[in-house]
Amino acid sequence: MFTSSANVEELIRNFRVVAATTFRYSSFVPRLYNYVKSMGCEPGSILPSRAFCSDENQGYPIILITKHFGTFPFNLGRGGAVVATDRHGPYTEHGETLAIIQASHVGYDPHSNSFGTYNRIHTSHNRHTACCGKLTAVIDWYREQYRIARSDVLLERCNDQLCLRIDNGLLRGKRQDGLFFNMRRLVARDADGNFTPTNTHSTSKSFVASSSLQHELKHLEPELQDGRRIPIGEHLKPDMFYFRRNLDETVLGRDHMEMNLIYPMPWIVTSPWPALTAAQINTQVEFDRTLRTVAHAPSFREKCLFYISGLNIDVSPQMGEIFPTTKFVPWAAFLRDRKGNQQILEQAELVDQLRHQSRQNPDEIELDAAIRNMAEAKSVKISVPDVE
Repeated sequence: MFTSSANVEELIRNFRVVAATTFRYSSFVPRLYNYVKSMGCEPGSILPSRAFCSDENQGYPIILITKHFGTFPFNLGRGGAVVATDRHGPYTEHGETLAIIQASHVGYDPHSNSFGTYNRIHTSHNRHTACCGKLTAVIDWYREQYRIARSDVLLERCNDQLCLRIDNGLLRGKRQDGLFFNMRRLVARDADGNFTPTNTHSTSKSFVASSSLQHELKHLEPELQDGRRIPIGEHLKPDMFYFRRNLDETVLGRDHMEMNLIYPMPWIVTSPWPALTAAQINTQVEFDRTLRTVAHAPSFREKCLFYISGLNIDVSPQMGEIFPTTKFVPWAAFLRDRKGNQQILEQAELVDQLRHQSRQNPDEIELDAAIRNMAEAKSVKISVPDVE
């Protein structure tokens, strides 16, 4: 999916998380239902499924899906909102008109206007913890590698040029995992085209900075007078490094989500909100992967399908609230009718289509009444035959 740094940057930039692309779930789900129904689907015949994370704060969207589609959604989700594509067969056996909703999620704290944590109202003192915890657990190791590199690469002046003093630990190329530099972006080549250090120290080496980096950091010259050195810090940009790690590359294996994120990880760890960027990218990668499975899987043939992918933003509950004010940001959708006609909707078109749908759903069910009816229904006696 990712072929270059420009490709990663464009993909992140194209996933617009702004007011115009954001829906409250109470508005999104009835619009989605009406959109699916407009494809010629009969009320009561649509079986939704959700590919969400397992967190308790994803329950409110599930309740709304149940209310508007009139049935509890099939579970296609694994930890971190990875789509369990190995469940396609059972899912398609349960319905003729199928609506898949996939969404990675990220917490949002309105008090600090920050992404990545969520107010856990069931903990003592309502602690704020990582959200999505699965995504955060994956990226924490990479964030630590980046933190070390930011402090272990020093800027200095040598022979009236900007130089980089790089710790030897970051230069060992035979490592199996860690942060590795795109040296051509950082260091000038010598006359033979090699990256040769100008000085070797006890635990580091100094290199003349590349011409592009000399230009970018020219404003730091006053800070580097009289032999002073400063860490490269935030000037270590995502196109200057990459990561390696020994991962299980099996689809839906132990490291599936980490495989989704390792290539764009430099953009995640340098983001102002790493959890938000990671959730966006995971959604994008999962849509790209899952679309190919639903488009070609025999079990989806002759089925009416609507597959939508996006981002769940979990706004922490305020005083007196039980559920988060979850919001949904659509990314893309795939539509196919029973005749095999299919279409991909990109974000702008998808948002426009949803905005044109009614927020009113005449087919929604009253959950309290449905639960009461089941509780008051005539009891069915369960009879187990005797086994001789």
